Amino acid sequence: MLGNLGKMKTQLENPIHYQLPLSNELIDLNPLIGQPIKLVHSGNIYCIHCQKKTKKSFNQGYCYQCFRALAQCDLCIMKPEICHHHQGTCRDPEWGDEFCMQPHYVYLANSSGIKVGITRHTQIPTRWIDQGAVQALPIFKVSSRYLSGLVEVIIAQHVSDKTSWQKMLKSKPEKVDLIVKRDELLVLCKQELNELQQTIDETALELLTDEPIITLDFPIIRYPVKVKSLNFDKQAEVSGILEGIKGQYLLLDNGVINIRKFTGYEVELII
Repeated sequence: MLGNLGKMKTQLENPIHYQLPLSNELIDLNPLIGQPIKLVHSGNIYCIHCQKKTKKSFNQGYCYQCFRALAQCDLCIMKPEICHHHQGTCRDPEWGDEFCMQPHYVYLANSSGIKVGITRHTQIPTRWIDQGAVQALPIFKVSSRYLSGLVEVIIAQHVSDKTSWQKMLKSKPEKVDLIVKRDELLVLCKQELNELQQTIDETALELLTDEPIITLDFPIIRYPVKVKSLNFDKQAEVSGILEGIKGQYLLLDNGVINIRKFTGYEVELII
């Protein structure tokens, strides 16, 4: 099976169900766990936006021209608190309306430890799965990505806003009471959240108090003792026993590979 890699598609099941996109094909991965697989990169890379062949991939799948031009590649995607859509300087205001000026959630997750994060309402629970979180809890619903970023910055003064991918892949973290943690953070952030609330419409920021903790279970038969990153830019062939899948990583018996990093790479899957 030969095709261009896409970000793995997921479904919230027990365990999570994974499919690997290769151009127009979707390959079920869960039945392959415990079996030897081989991924062979042809050397070709295609931009996931314009489909043109490119020598190098930028920002997980774009050619250089698209990386420079597209709003979805702007720095504010990684740092939404610097969003400038409201200033009229967005690279693509229509794209911003569709993806940024939409309801977002601020959440707590347990991946490599407790972290705060944000996601568009349409990306629940995909965002949590992609981060390898075993638990997640929405704590705020806000009116835009920009506002979610401002709330995240406030909370991130007291809890991490990043996932340690190596730690996330090494083991399953112990479960924690995210509701208790939420309440602790609300006390710590009360003054700054109140100050932010005074500057926006009262309906733009909604505290969520009745959301349940979501539990996620990944299809893994063995965690790696040592995390060795495999890379198509350094080796054309990646092979081994598929021992699990977590986040956007395939866990092989001889290393791990981040599929999302290599979206747009033309690869042959050999089972």
